[in-house]
Amino acid sequence: MPVSTAKAGDEVPAPSWRGIWKVASVAILGSFISQLDATIVNLSLPVLTRTFHSSLHIIHWVISGYLLALALILPLNGWLVDRIGAKQVYIWCFAAFTLASALCGLAWSAPSLIGFRVLQGLSGGLLAPMTQMMMARIAGPKLAQVVGFSAMPVLLAPILGPVAAGAILQYASWRWLFLINVPVGIAAIVIALAFLPADRDTVRRRSLDAVGLALLSPGLVALLYAFDRLPGAAGMVPLAIATVLLTGFLVWIQRRGRMALINPMLFADRAFSTAVGVQFLSNGVGFTGQLLLPVFLMQACGQQPAQIGFLLAPQGLGMMCGYPSMGYLTDRFGVRPVSCTGALLALFATLALTWIGSRDLVNWAFMLALFVRGMGLSAIGVPSVSAAYAAVARDDLPMASTAINVIQRLGGPALTTVMSAFLAWRSATIPWGTSHSIYVEAFLLLAAFHMAMVVMALQLPWKIGSGPDVRGAETRIECDVPG
Repeated sequence: MPVSTAKAGDEVPAPSWRGIWKVASVAILGSFISQLDATIVNLSLPVLTRTFHSSLHIIHWVISGYLLALALILPLNGWLVDRIGAKQVYIWCFAAFTLASALCGLAWSAPSLIGFRVLQGLSGGLLAPMTQMMMARIAGPKLAQVVGFSAMPVLLAPILGPVAAGAILQYASWRWLFLINVPVGIAAIVIALAFLPADRDTVRRRSLDAVGLALLSPGLVALLYAFDRLPGAAGMVPLAIATVLLTGFLVWIQRRGRMALINPMLFADRAFSTAVGVQFLSNGVGFTGQLLLPVFLMQACGQQPAQIGFLLAPQGLGMMCGYPSMGYLTDRFGVRPVSCTGALLALFATLALTWIGSRDLVNWAFMLALFVRGMGLSAIGVPSVSAAYAAVARDDLPMASTAINVIQRLGGPALTTVMSAFLAWRSATIPWGTSHSIYVEAFLLLAAFHMAMVVMALQLPWKIGSGPDVRGAETRIECDVPG
């Protein structure tokens, strides 16, 4: 069947499921190893402090440097893909990531390790957006199903990271936290060479928007640095710098138009802008919950770390149970119904946590609420990201991937900063551990974030590619993937 418009998923002929899963397997591996590496190092900080005779304040930059480097390189994703092709970018990123991992394993001092981690972040920062973009290109209208199953390995990374790190630190040298990436990286490069389709024909000699890059990349780094230090005074200066740079970037891209680093006309499409907003809030409520729940269990309930891990596990289990079915449910019922149902489930579960936080902890009730919250959160990401990519012309996928990932990644730091500021303000008047009221208020604030996500989800298109207010309208992507 002919394709009506050049939207994400335009493939002639439509790819087979075998072709889709070949590309998806490569993409999943890149996203998994990037996510795993962001979490596996956390447990090693005390060991690295002793090994290099350094302070925790300095060694913490092993993590912070990696995360800031991710933000610094992310805006280049779209331009690089347009310039040399997705396959080449992906292979070069994995090669650089593998080399940087080897250098981290050979580090001889704290500064050298931090420097090599920055290099690792610069290469790993492009793997996540590349994953989404490659799957959007090949999967087309079946993107929701592919993303639903592809999310499973990525969800395992935060679970396996601490387990693997603990085993390595107990039975081997800390260096293997990084050296273990080398054989995985080599295998990934070989698989990418074999499985990824050639895309030289998609290369466009688009000039680099150097001014936009000079404003956006340092602006994002300054903003994330400020979020990490707010509401303290140390975060105010970088926040002011970030505000100036990012405001300048917004003014610049309006003047630059389609030649800008990120085309502002992407956000003129209501389906795209709404879906990106949902992604921002989804990332934000997820990270804010990760901040609030352990503090509540430790400070108000007196739980030990091992017990906290056990009590928090149901949320991850709920997400893992929900993700595989999200593609089918999205195709069957539509983007808006699935996303709104998930957002409402997460909201009701968070309100249940508010009630639980007002009295003595009941383990089974707390764990049940977290399981439902995890199920709800799993129903938001897949439909919204599918709707975002379906609303974008195929040629604009690299730039759209950059925009989606930039805004999504800001959600977590932004909302956790608001929650941190709230907790700091309330703890100044109510001593920790003497009253549950501070946590009731904090859970209500988290519920307010969830309510904002419900309102945003109500603006999503009913079906992928359809107008936001048209139920059952003909989708913009008319080709299908034979199954």
